[in-house]
Amino acid sequence: MNVFGVIIFSTLFFTFLLRIVANVVNLRFAGAGLPDEFKGVFDGKAYEKSQRYLRKNTAFSMVSGGFDLAVLLIFWFSGGFGAIDTVVRGFGQSSIVTGLLFFGVLLLFQSLISLPFTLYRIFVIEEKFGFNKTTPSTFIVDTLKSVVLGVTLGGPVLAALLWFFEYTGAMAWLWAWAGITFFSLLLQYAAPSLIMPLFNRFTPLEDGELKSAIMRYAKSVGFPLEGIYVIDGSRRSSKANAFFTGFGPQKRIALFDTLIEQHSVEELVAVLAHEIGHYKKKHILISMVLNALNTGVIFFLLSVFMNNRLLFDAFYVQETSVYASLVFFFLLYSPIEFLLSIVLQMLSRKHEFEADYYAATTYSNGSALVDALKKLSRSSLSNLTPHPFYVFLNYSHPPVLERIRRITNVTS
Repeated sequence: MNVFGVIIFSTLFFTFLLRIVANVVNLRFAGAGLPDEFKGVFDGKAYEKSQRYLRKNTAFSMVSGGFDLAVLLIFWFSGGFGAIDTVVRGFGQSSIVTGLLFFGVLLLFQSLISLPFTLYRIFVIEEKFGFNKTTPSTFIVDTLKSVVLGVTLGGPVLAALLWFFEYTGAMAWLWAWAGITFFSLLLQYAAPSLIMPLFNRFTPLEDGELKSAIMRYAKSVGFPLEGIYVIDGSRRSSKANAFFTGFGPQKRIALFDTLIEQHSVEELVAVLAHEIGHYKKKHILISMVLNALNTGVIFFLLSVFMNNRLLFDAFYVQETSVYASLVFFFLLYSPIEFLLSIVLQMLSRKHEFEADYYAATTYSNGSALVDALKKLSRSSLSNLTPHPFYVFLNYSHPPVLERIRRITNVTS
């Protein structure tokens, strides 16, 4: 194993152990007892159920993570990458088609390996705790749709990426960066009207108290809305959610039907005020810019390591290629990606606090956001007292208890 192999192996093993440690301390920390803020929302039975849900999910994540790592290492050191490369080269196709076949085989293998875990999570864990509403037929249809989308959208994008690095020379990374950035923006614009409806039904919110309250608040803060829609989220899960879609003046609010069922009008408006806060504070734009910059750095570094002989030797592959370079580089980049994810999650948690503050100070009943967060925590069986180290590694949102205390300080 050369230096690249040592770096990749060490990173994979270290990050896995780090997550195991975080999971263990998180489990031990979770039994601290029900915080006073949640008394009257969580009874003893509900709190104990949330603890069991946490333990079950933690055990599942450690087993599945360990299995994934073991499969990757066995595949790697048994020469799996080289074997697949030999097979796809044997079809005698162009480098672009060969690259697509290489990725296709790897993705198929990964999907088959992860399928039992996906089924267990949905139909055993989520079912046991009363969250799953997905039927086997819905799961199959969703999977087939995802495959079709992956082939029709991902295939051409990957082919373009391979072509850029194959034929555009030293500036390939710049062309790839521009192309992927443009596609990402186009996808975000098209997804609400073309892609999301393939999986969920979007129904305009009927006129009434809720719609009037939302429109009234949006107008008061100068936030234009093209429409308010209800999503049939209850087809797949009893968990609730809400989000915004669209650019510029074409902004839409999407509310899960489960969210509407579980919350009062004031709580729903407070939740949406939080989401509007992300737009008003430019959090969406900041995230898009950071993602674009990260993509540019990745493609530049990829161009530096393209067709690197040592990198291919580390994975026991005889012939260099653009398509295999992509796979091996992203494994080599994993230490930077891991550290970067921690930094971006810290920024995300900061943004969540800012959006909470915006909602609490611009909505007439800002304290309703606290009530909404408490109900959401109970309905989703959230861990109310996660360990700070686990939060540091994994949380894109601050722990709900911290959010509630900050909002209370603002509104009291």
